[in-house]
Amino acid sequence: MHLTLSKYFWGLCFAAIAFCLAAAKPNLELKRFQITGYAQGTTYQVTYYAEDSVVTQQQTDSLLNRLDSSVSLYRPTSLICQFNRSATGITIDKDFIMLIKKALEINRATDGLVDITVKPLVDAWGFGVKKPANFPDSAQVKAILKNVGGDKIWLTGSFLHKKTPGVQIDLNGIAQGYAADLLGNFCESHNVYSYLAEIGGELRIQGTKPGNEPFVIGIEAIDGDDMRPEPLRKLITPGDGAVTTSGNYRKHLQANGKTISHIIDPKTGYPTQNEMISVTVLAQDGITADGYDNAFITMGLKKTLRFLANRTDIGAYIIYKKPNGAVADTVTAGFKGLKK
Repeated sequence: MHLTLSKYFWGLCFAAIAFCLAAAKPNLELKRFQITGYAQGTTYQVTYYAEDSVVTQQQTDSLLNRLDSSVSLYRPTSLICQFNRSATGITIDKDFIMLIKKALEINRATDGLVDITVKPLVDAWGFGVKKPANFPDSAQVKAILKNVGGDKIWLTGSFLHKKTPGVQIDLNGIAQGYAADLLGNFCESHNVYSYLAEIGGELRIQGTKPGNEPFVIGIEAIDGDDMRPEPLRKLITPGDGAVTTSGNYRKHLQANGKTISHIIDPKTGYPTQNEMISVTVLAQDGITADGYDNAFITMGLKKTLRFLANRTDIGAYIIYKKPNGAVADTVTAGFKGLKK
């Protein structure tokens, strides 16, 4: 499927919009509950249906605060900051271990295009906690790359090793999807099986609304110049699973009239520049979907389509720019629930 848009350079904003196309049938047993809060430098919400409010904001805040104390780069006392300051590594907790194992798995599957040791490059290009005075030159990029690579870290039990003191990691490309999983799993541990958990636009979905109405997710079109939302581009009913998005429109800097993407290619050390505008990924869980979405941006259109050609466990909805400047979209076989 290919759709050409208007003359504008459109981006994609992934909106977690849980609504029904028709009114839900009355159900006297299940009530709608919604929790909203703040974690991981962004907002989160959990919408669920149950007989009573068995999941509370105090519980979800505590759950996400625990994760932040482990992997937030904005908390100097977090385990990830302790690891980045260490000379040889530290002992980490179960959430951290889960994220490291998944990140290394995806690193191998994508031939190194997902690489959490990319943090020094992210910092150098101005997307870290502290902003540099200038962008790095080629010599600086080359020097930084010596500390980048999946072979620079490894686990022995709960101890995360680093090859050299200069190795630093950034889990922002996978942690929000995992956070959505934690929220979903927490709901299920309290016998809630109809919910939508969202954090920073990354979603985990289970079940339906009362009346067997599906959760409907809206994908918004954004004007690439000023990021004003436009009418919904697509609606999807993905069913049980997770949906995440990545795009060059989300975080970027301007330099000498050029847009600098926040997605850094760990092979070259430079921001990604290709035809990809946005990728929305559907998978069984958030950690998988979020772990792959940046990789597909870096891969580019042709490699992504080849990678997903025979996959039904993971799918992508891709918006990209054609050589003539027109914007088009396509979808892979594993992307379910796309409405015409």
